[in-house]
Amino acid sequence: MKRTLFLNPPSFEGFDGGAGSRYQARREVRSFWYPTWLAQPAALVPDSKLVDAPAANVTLDEVLRQAKGFELCFIHTSTPSFRADVKTAEAMKDVNPQMTMGFVGPHVAVLPEEALKASKAIDFVTRLEFDYTCKEVAEGHPLEKIDGLSYRAPSGEIVHTRDRALTNMESLPWVVDVYRRDLRIEDYEIGEALYPFVSFYAGRGCRSRCTFCLWPYTVGGHTYRVRSPQNVVGEVKRATEYFPQIREVFFDDDTLTDARPWVEELARGLGDVLIPKGMTWSTNAKVNVPWETLKVLKENGLRLFTVGFETGSQAILNNVKKGMKIEWARRFAENCHALGIKMHGTFIVGLPGETKETIRETIQFVKDINPHTIQVSLPAALPGTYLYDQAKQEGWLRDESGELVADNGFQVTSIEYPHLSHRDIFEMQEQLYREFFFRPSKIAELVWEMLKSPIVLRRRLREGVEFLQFLRLRRNSPAGTAAG
Repeated sequence: MKRTLFLNPPSFEGFDGGAGSRYQARREVRSFWYPTWLAQPAALVPDSKLVDAPAANVTLDEVLRQAKGFELCFIHTSTPSFRADVKTAEAMKDVNPQMTMGFVGPHVAVLPEEALKASKAIDFVTRLEFDYTCKEVAEGHPLEKIDGLSYRAPSGEIVHTRDRALTNMESLPWVVDVYRRDLRIEDYEIGEALYPFVSFYAGRGCRSRCTFCLWPYTVGGHTYRVRSPQNVVGEVKRATEYFPQIREVFFDDDTLTDARPWVEELARGLGDVLIPKGMTWSTNAKVNVPWETLKVLKENGLRLFTVGFETGSQAILNNVKKGMKIEWARRFAENCHALGIKMHGTFIVGLPGETKETIRETIQFVKDINPHTIQVSLPAALPGTYLYDQAKQEGWLRDESGELVADNGFQVTSIEYPHLSHRDIFEMQEQLYREFFFRPSKIAELVWEMLKSPIVLRRRLREGVEFLQFLRLRRNSPAGTAAG
């Protein structure tokens, strides 16, 4: 077994686009997800090491110092960070020329040849799910015999092996063992989860066909494959034993609630473990969850849903193949409010068909359903998604690279339309934030929440300062200058 390093490399300040994250840009407030996509293969490779540089504030100099002790490195890359990640790989090869260097993640999964041609420092890249691909490379199998690889042969020729079958989720070891070995859980914080928290996956893939969503198109597939409830609950129990200080478990599955009645059985097991410890759990959800299921989940410790509402316009939902209806979203929100389930709503301004009028619809919709908090993104036309191909064909792309961020990590508007400029989209994103959070009723709600808990008070005050700084820096960033 080769001495193996799994690396989420240093990147932009506050950049949350590494392993396990869907939001490949600088966050409004400090946020870092667990690098679960790297921890999973690391759990398959004995005596490996996982370094999550952005979350742990590990510098490039420290990465280079550690690189001297490894024979093999897997770097998780993303479209916005790819150029910077290549420079990291080249620097690592300079200090350890014998190291074999592989890149993993959605970007290289869909652009394997382009990635390999970008630098001779990259020896191979993985395609589709890469857990067992990494394991077999670390075990020293010949590259030509490993499924799911694209690599540079000694002749310089780029070779593609056959695709790897999607992973049997039940076969995977638990990632919490790697978390305890290599990570500090206090480094991980997201605005919607209680702090400190731990997150991982109960399943992978998503049945939906949203045109903008990266992971199902590039890595996880459009089927939802789950672990048994007993398997998931066992890992949760171990997490609470390893980390008794956590207040919440977050399941980062694209849509945990898609699998019913499985999710109801899972919820009952979670309730048995978490409720006696005073802990809660949260997850992502779509708006098609019926009242009966919501009730079971709430009764068994569910605290919050992160919900991809996306827009308040039915026409825009149809355009992006969301498969949801606005009336379902309104009913779902009403049910969550009635049951006491909090919502963190996620929205995208500037999707195909968007106009200033549909954005106004979304702003009103957000106020009407009143999630606890929101995140507003710009349309991310990332290579590998349907949206990228559509935007390229229609001439909407301002930058075909899909890098989507300015030099300091702020998200830029890579799409614009003849009737809606990138400046309009950029400005309406901020307007939605301001009209939602700066309402007297929302301010009162958040203040009341802070007054009930000193922990929440300190956290929300910090986040408030960070959010205002984000708006100011964003407006003065290259992205804001371009929009203005």
